[in-house]
Amino acid sequence: MNFSQVLPYKMTQQQRTDKALNLLKQLISIQSFSSEEDKTADAIQDWLKDFDIPFERIHNNVFAKNKFWDDSKPTLLLNSHHDTVKPNKAYTKDPFNPHIEDGKLYGLGSNDAGGCLVSLLATFTHFYAAKELSHNILIVASMEEESAGENSLRGLLPSLPKIDVAIVGEPTLMDLAIAEKGLIVFDAIIKGTPSHAAHPNNNNSIYNTIEVLEWFKNYKFKKSSEALGEVKMTVTQINAGSQHNVVPAQVELVIDVRVNDAYSNKEIADLLKSEAPCELQERGLKLNSSKIDRNHALVQAGIALGRKTYGSPTLSDQAALTCQSLKLGPGDSTRSHSADEFIYLDEIIKGIDLYIKILSRFLK
Repeated sequence: MNFSQVLPYKMTQQQRTDKALNLLKQLISIQSFSSEEDKTADAIQDWLKDFDIPFERIHNNVFAKNKFWDDSKPTLLLNSHHDTVKPNKAYTKDPFNPHIEDGKLYGLGSNDAGGCLVSLLATFTHFYAAKELSHNILIVASMEEESAGENSLRGLLPSLPKIDVAIVGEPTLMDLAIAEKGLIVFDAIIKGTPSHAAHPNNNNSIYNTIEVLEWFKNYKFKKSSEALGEVKMTVTQINAGSQHNVVPAQVELVIDVRVNDAYSNKEIADLLKSEAPCELQERGLKLNSSKIDRNHALVQAGIALGRKTYGSPTLSDQAALTCQSLKLGPGDSTRSHSADEFIYLDEIIKGIDLYIKILSRFLK
């Protein structure tokens, strides 16, 4: 099958890449914080219109099917997001000014995850009109990924066809993240006796917190994972007291737990709530770990092209999916949410090429 002959209109690899880069520059220039992505959704719609590709939109999620969709075939999802976090105060460059320096495209969302999104869109257009594919292809440019909002991919899924396998576009240096850690956030309360600071008090909630912090620091989960290693638990926030001469009645902690694929989130919650030396309450259990079998044909297609496999410590829209899913995309995760965010132009060029080569093997 010669995929290069089935484009919506004849286009060279360079033209495809140029169109993807122009879209990325446009997306960077538009403020698109989570829940505020209406203008970037418009830009993605216009881009698909240029290719004569029909699409649908629910809220700020934009999605499309390949031309020769066949309900009897399994479905491959290509997904990435077009919302961003807010720029941090360490930026020295205008986060909404897409500009190129030394082969780097700077701008908020360039790396996380605009580069992935436009590369997947370019890949989708490459296969859009191909016949005799082994899978249907569904592409979703999703909203509210950064905030895990109710209108994100999770909220969209009931409106989509059944998905059998997915590629979630996040910056992985185009290596194959075959597993991803889940997340649970806990709120903890350490109680004591409130009192005037001048009076004796053997039940000071702040002093009681020392033992609790040591417990969280030293706790070890028994089950490790080949792909994701150990569960990582970190106390990230602490709050107590209102004035210098009052011993507070309680101290509040926030605990961030990154869960490997050896546990479900419910197992972790049950375990910690039974063993922790303080009151614990989870905020939610929906962000479970994700994985795909290393022997899956999609993973093997990437391995055959020299890509490495690894387990990802960061969370993405994979957590919304119940099917096997692979995290894969141009860019480097360590640049995400950083000041003066950027992606190398060469990463996008190679990313599109590798996406196409991997899917050319998988969709035979």
